[in-house]
Amino acid sequence: MSQQDQKQAVIRRAGRSGDLGWVVMAHGEAYAQQFGWNTDFECLVAKIVADYGAKHDPDREAGWIAEVDGQRVGCVFLVAGDQPKVAKLRILLVTPEGRGHRLGTRLVEECLTFARETGYEQVTLWTNDILTAARRIYQSFGFNLDDEERHHSYGHDLVGQNWTLDLHAAVADSAR
Repeated sequence: MSQQDQKQAVIRRAGRSGDLGWVVMAHGEAYAQQFGWNTDFECLVAKIVADYGAKHDPDREAGWIAEVDGQRVGCVFLVAGDQPKVAKLRILLVTPEGRGHRLGTRLVEECLTFARETGYEQVTLWTNDILTAARRIYQSFGFNLDDEERHHSYGHDLVGQNWTLDLHAAVADSAR
């Protein structure tokens, strides 16, 4: 058995002291190291996290933290969208230290299970095309690409993408 197999990986609800700050820091560090993104991205994540921390509805919105051997290595959030039955999947991240445990998939699964239990009909997300591992996870759950748009953000020319998952269609597809 490899050392990685012996490590304990868990997903838990966000809510411990330090969780929200860690989410901001981890995003800033990971995206700077992997893609050379500047602090504009960290500021975007900080705003998402601050909004969540200040005014989220715990009956309709949640965040999850992935840990390996008690160390934070990943996160995802589900927040209410602009329409009553639409939620947004936000800020999925698995740090290099957490990779190899299927934590990205497990985080998205937690998020979508919560969305269904809470009565959402759709989940949307915005990402960039260079985030190929995340896009593969979204596609595996049945998310569909709605549109793409070039933009200059975080110090780079990027292609932003909007994705949508119809939760009822995804349930029907998995029942087949």
